[in-house]
Amino acid sequence: MARHNQRKSATAGGSQRQLRVGEAVRHAIADILSHGRAHDPDLEGHIITVPEVRMSPDLKLATIYVMPLGGRDTDVVIAALERNKKFLRGEVARRVNLKFAPDIRFRVDERFDEAERIEKLLRTPAVQRDLASDQDENS
Repeated sequence: MARHNQRKSATAGGSQRQLRVGEAVRHAIADILSHGRAHDPDLEGHIITVPEVRMSPDLKLATIYVMPLGGRDTDVVIAALERNKKFLRGEVARRVNLKFAPDIRFRVDERFDEAERIEKLLRTPAVQRDLASDQDENS
């Protein structure tokens, strides 16, 4: 009898295990950055938010999404995090109990920019006019 290769339906963020490990890595990175353990002059002048960490299915790669407070100097912050990648990976390995320390890469979280773009679209006169006409029809 032949076996069919069936994949479990994964949620948008990955499996439950990926989400759990990603959250543990997020907490570890956020703690390291908030306490200033990465001694880099480019990082010391910034407050950095870590809204999300996405793990690969094999848990060997962590994509860490970061955003400096106010969204300024993102290139400088990403470069500083890349310079300190080896230290940060070691700290994550010490704090999160995994078989392998995940390789880490940093990306700028663009959700804030996307939310702002949508907010601007909603405030345009054309959309306001459409919303007003919809409300008149429902009354």
